[in-house]
Amino acid sequence: MARDARDGEHGVWFRRFHADAGAEADCELVCFPHAGGSAATWRTLSAALAGDADVLAVQYPGRHDRYREPPVADLHVLADGVADALRRSGGRPRVLLGHSMGASLAYEVAVRLADEPGRGPHSLVLTARRAPSVPEPSWDWIEDDAALVARLRALGGTEAAALADPELLEMVLPALRGDYRALAAYRPTQGRPLACPVLACAGDRDAEAPVAEVEAWREHTAGGFELRVFEGGHFFLHERVEEVADLVRGRLPVGSH
Repeated sequence: MARDARDGEHGVWFRRFHADAGAEADCELVCFPHAGGSAATWRTLSAALAGDADVLAVQYPGRHDRYREPPVADLHVLADGVADALRRSGGRPRVLLGHSMGASLAYEVAVRLADEPGRGPHSLVLTARRAPSVPEPSWDWIEDDAALVARLRALGGTEAAALADPELLEMVLPALRGDYRALAAYRPTQGRPLACPVLACAGDRDAEAPVAEVEAWREHTAGGFELRVFEGGHFFLHERVEEVADLVRGRLPVGSH
């Protein structure tokens, strides 16, 4: 069962699945889910990194225990909320990890914290998301639920089973609509490159975020860049958890693991 941080410094934004293991860690790993995803997306990775970092999985409004809250269809508003919660933390070094839409959110949070002493990320890990400098494809289909569901089925991932169940689909559609409307309206924050290192990961069969478009993240940091390509599609992360965990472990601050 996830333990949240409602009574702590992080507010309602984060869930810990292995709180006891990460309690004494010297750093935080903040994980941002994909569009339509929830904090539970990161449970397996949290288990793999238990003891190496205090893993905080972001819980967006409009799903699971926050289902009574309306989804937020603006990535900048989401980034503001997460950044404000992290400003209230104890100041441990942190790594930000985001998958797909979550990668854009991780980037936006990093931008917001970059100029604040002791708050900016130690490093940024971004998976399955084209860089902000790459033009977005057409979002003409965004208001068509049938087109949205078809697109998600093509991508695969943990929500594929829910899409086949009419009752479950009705429950998850509001969050999906909100997330994809947020993506369609998203315009990245402009400014100088980040100072922290960036690791970008891509699936070699991911039509949603082709390798060349993921590699373009190198333009957005002055702190060093690395690209890793995995076999798989958009959700290669679910099939390569141990490999991704090893990569993330190598990005944690020295002495934290």
